[in-house]
Amino acid sequence: MTNDPLADALNTIKTHEMYGMKECVVRPSRLVRETLRILQVRGYVGEFEYVDDGRSGFFKVRLLGKINQTGCIKPRFPVKKGEWSGWEQKFIPGEGFGFLIVSTPKGLMTNEEAKSQNSGGRLIAFVY
Repeated sequence: MTNDPLADALNTIKTHEMYGMKECVVRPSRLVRETLRILQVRGYVGEFEYVDDGRSGFFKVRLLGKINQTGCIKPRFPVKKGEWSGWEQKFIPGEGFGFLIVSTPKGLMTNEEAKSQNSGGRLIAFVY
C-alpha cells in the first residue's frame, strides 16, 4: 500500500519516459486524475483512460516523450499570491520551461494560472 499515489504515479511516468516506453499504468486517485488532466492539456502526456479491473482499477496513460523531469513536492509548501517567482526559481530550471502544479481554493491548476487569477495555494508537483 502506498502513502502517496501522486508521487508513485509521477515516478512511474518519469521512469517509463526515460526508457522510451509508449504507455504506462498508474494507480487511480482524484489527485492523480486532475494532475494527468493538467499534463494532457499542457501537452506532456497523451490520452489517458480509467480501466476498471474489478479491484481498484488503474489509469492507462499514453506517453509522448516530452517529460524531462517530474516529481512531487514534499512538504506541500504554502505559497502566497506574491511569492511565485521565488518558488519557480527553486523548482523550475528556466523561465518558460516547465511549470508547477498547485492546489488552490479554485481547484488544481498551474502556477501561471494561479498568478493570472491572483491566487495562492499549496505546491503539489513540478514538471519540465
